[in-house]
Amino acid sequence: MNYPQYAGGEHSLLKALQQGGYILYARHGEANVGTDQPYLDFNNCYTQRNLSDTGRRQAMLYGDTLRRLYIPIESPVYASPLCRTRETAALAFGEMNVQVDPIGYEIFQLGDHLNWWEQERILNNLRSELEIPPSIGKNKVIVAHSFPSGVGLGNIPYMGTVVVKPLGRGNGYEIVAKIPLEQLQYL
Repeated sequence: MNYPQYAGGEHSLLKALQQGGYILYARHGEANVGTDQPYLDFNNCYTQRNLSDTGRRQAMLYGDTLRRLYIPIESPVYASPLCRTRETAALAFGEMNVQVDPIGYEIFQLGDHLNWWEQERILNNLRSELEIPPSIGKNKVIVAHSFPSGVGLGNIPYMGTVVVKPLGRGNGYEIVAKIPLEQLQYL
């Protein structure tokens, strides 16, 4: 999968992230254990697909990488209510720093066959969230799900990150870069 490069190069992207002001929208780590049941229960991980051992290692590496690169993260980190996203966020940033954000589950539902109106409602909610800048000098992290091809932020690999620059409420946002975990480690 090809990812757009940051216009100023990787060094400039790292410097910008170190100064804060971005939203890091990350897909959860590899999840291939179990299946999402039709009666999915957020509090019962046995009704959902869960992180594999590789996914757990990816999540820990993600958090370690952001700390090693001195990228400041706002607390709390937001995660979809599914177990795989909450566990990813907890392994990367510590369980006490994670807050569930229901929009993550709505994004997950975009993969279902939704009518146009429902899909637009979800994307408008996401747009509103991505317009709001984080605290000064920090970056906001959202751990959630990939999107169907051509929808929202597009397809994202496991633990891949879409770097978003919020432009303020009602002013939209800009996608600055899409970075797979392997590339993030070498910024």
